[in-house]
Amino acid sequence: MSALTTSPTSKLRRKQAAKERIREPFRDRVFVITVTVMLVVILALVLLPLIYIVANSFSSASAVSAGKVTFWPVDFSVRAYKVALSNPQILRGYYNSLIYAVCGTLISVTLTVAIAYPLSRKRFFGRNVLMTVLIFTMLFSGGLIPTYMVVQDLGMLNTRWALLIPNAIGVWQVIIARTFFANSIPEDLHEAAMLDGASELRYLRSVVLPLSKPLLAVLALMYVIFQWNTYFDALVYLKDQDLFPLQIVLRNVLILNQRNVGVADVAQQLQQQQLANVLKYALIVVSSLPVLIIYPFVARHFNKGVMVGAVKG
Repeated sequence: MSALTTSPTSKLRRKQAAKERIREPFRDRVFVITVTVMLVVILALVLLPLIYIVANSFSSASAVSAGKVTFWPVDFSVRAYKVALSNPQILRGYYNSLIYAVCGTLISVTLTVAIAYPLSRKRFFGRNVLMTVLIFTMLFSGGLIPTYMVVQDLGMLNTRWALLIPNAIGVWQVIIARTFFANSIPEDLHEAAMLDGASELRYLRSVVLPLSKPLLAVLALMYVIFQWNTYFDALVYLKDQDLFPLQIVLRNVLILNQRNVGVADVAQQLQQQQLANVLKYALIVVSSLPVLIIYPFVARHFNKGVMVGAVKG
């Protein structure tokens, strides 16, 4: 009975609210529609090639060679993945890329925080001069030959350190971290920690880092993607095939297809079985899979960290 008596009143309230609601201007609606269409187009440009590659990687060799595959696998098969993952050189490249990505990210994040935190302190003497020097290196560099000579003189040539140390610190990442520390960590926390007798290192470890999880997620994702996709540095500094990252192996298989890259037996076998094209698609999926798996777990922190560093200050 109460529901029947109150229903007309609720309807009247809804009608009054609809009348009082502010109508969205026509220009705003056009803008929203335009942005939505652009985002849909960009999503299609990014997603459709990925779907096409995945569909081809799970299709049979005859279907791929005949061009029958579009966005859905034809004659479903995982033989290309079995052949790719059974090759020792590809597995070795995958292992090397994991080492470079994990170790390189740990080194880079540690060094970036170590240099960005002092630069965020207003009492740090000479911080503006140091920041100017860092930005100068971001705009101008010594070039490939001087960098190669430095790596060679330090004894890092043809070693794993050649991919971990020379590009360990990114200036853009330092700017993001410095802005985050300066604007997102209250100064009152520092004063309270100093009154309690904490050192700067203890304050950084116990207070700043726990409050900087979005920043650490941003830095980690940036450095992981950079290290995982490392290509040119490995091509210049490494000669030992046992140290090649997956991207170099992928290049040799997809572009050069040479017999001296350690996958000659696989290439010959795939050519005989008409699986060479399928192997290419499978390798692209395998090389992109780690980044696609990691990103959803850090996307929330990534977006938050980027926006905080960009809006504040």
